[in-house]
Amino acid sequence: MTPHDFWQEIHPPGTFAGDGEFTSFYVAALEDGRQLRLRELADGNHALASLIVNQASFLVLDTLAESLAEKIRSMRIDVVAGLPTLGLTLAAAVAQKLGHDRYVPLGTSRKFWYRDELSVALSSITTPTQQKRLYIDPRMLPLLQGRRVALIDDVISSGASIVAGLHLLMACGIEPVAIGAAMLQSERWRDSLAAVGPQWIARTVSVFATPILERNAAGRWQAPPA
Repeated sequence: MTPHDFWQEIHPPGTFAGDGEFTSFYVAALEDGRQLRLRELADGNHALASLIVNQASFLVLDTLAESLAEKIRSMRIDVVAGLPTLGLTLAAAVAQKLGHDRYVPLGTSRKFWYRDELSVALSSITTPTQQKRLYIDPRMLPLLQGRRVALIDDVISSGASIVAGLHLLMACGIEPVAIGAAMLQSERWRDSLAAVGPQWIARTVSVFATPILERNAAGRWQAPPA
């Protein structure tokens, strides 16, 4: 498959073999059995399933947003906050699925009216060498304060970005009732969230989860034994 072919279709259940081995792409299964092909990113001996939600088709984005919205609907979310960059695409779509008129985007671009005390350092597994800060527009605070907030990112992997978002919101006196993502990538995020507080793992929901893959003797990728 070429890179632009990934994340474009939701396939019926059973379209791709469910034998747990993969060569050129990873098959993620939704709760209803439908399948989504994800790109594999490999370093030789290990691989991760990759999702870039703002390169997905509108159908895939709509499906992921609908599924995530349903998972957090019972939490009575008043407002959705999104993490940059790719989380903003998903957060906006989830807010619409929840029937909201708007959402609150966090950002890394400092506008002249932003305040440094309303920012935290931000690192990302996809841009590890870039030193950035995560900001909240001070004019958006009234939309979040005293409300039931869901903090949304597209993928949670190491947990660094979601932890930065939590630190920023909590510094503003806002404690999200839910953390949402389209994909939980491996289990590394758990330690990061647990270090912030024991409640955060229980508040985290996703459409699907993917493991770190290992190359087997046949040269194919598979999840390590449990």
